[in-house]
Amino acid sequence: MRASLLQIDVDEAESVGARRRRVASLVRQQTGSDLVILPELWTTGAFAYEAFGTEAEPLEGPTYEVMAEAARDAGVWLHAGSIPERVASGGGVGGASGGGAAGAADDGAGGAADSLYNTSLVFSPTGDLVASYRKIHRFGFDKGEAVLMGAGSELVTVRLPGTTLGLATCYDLRFPELFRGLVDAGAETLVVSAGWPERRRSHWTLLAQARAVENQAYVLACGTGGGHAGVPQAGHSIVVDPWGEVLAEAGAGEEVLTVEFDASKVGVTREQFPALKDRLLGVAAPRR
Repeated sequence: MRASLLQIDVDEAESVGARRRRVASLVRQQTGSDLVILPELWTTGAFAYEAFGTEAEPLEGPTYEVMAEAARDAGVWLHAGSIPERVASGGGVGGASGGGAAGAADDGAGGAADSLYNTSLVFSPTGDLVASYRKIHRFGFDKGEAVLMGAGSELVTVRLPGTTLGLATCYDLRFPELFRGLVDAGAETLVVSAGWPERRRSHWTLLAQARAVENQAYVLACGTGGGHAGVPQAGHSIVVDPWGEVLAEAGAGEEVLTVEFDASKVGVTREQFPALKDRLLGVAAPRR
């Protein structure tokens, strides 16, 4: 399988519309890849908190339209990163992943506020939306995303020819139970879309390798370059195999990281070193 991770530089001088068009053009260039992955909140920047409300869009909004067409034109499976999704008050939760408690943004009209989510979109090579995932673990503690956006509540996997993807977003990487749940749901390739800060880059690499080793799965983690609202980004998108070996790693700036990997290695690894069968906690009963 051939995957391309598009490590986008979110330049504040570039409009959201211009960035959508530019990134769509980059996606169209990946015609030799099976899977293309974009970072978290690349339309606004993961730390551009003020833009969450102003640039939020419905699930099937402008980013959906542009990315669906790009996936279809390139003939690729496209994890289109995440968007600030707006769900109108009283309009239901929508999306393939469901939702939890909703964050709020001022509707500007004195009525009930809309709900915002950090939502990832996955498209098939025909341009159909096959999955959406609302980020479960929101970063910021008592500010930023943690108070501006609602939390998702459902794990999401996507079946591709040859492998099953498990979806996660940025801060999720720190919570191993989420990834174990994805593996229990059949995931063999763990995709992490992120806007990870440079000051914690060592954690990014360490955690990506740890999630791969403990779950005996591939980890494809795509971050952003440049900076978001003055917060320098780590870049260094990374692909890790089921033994924890780094197959490819990007630099700090905007870059297309392309790697070929053997998806069948997951099954081979789990058979040769069947550690997952020895689990005693978090399962209904020992497996042997």
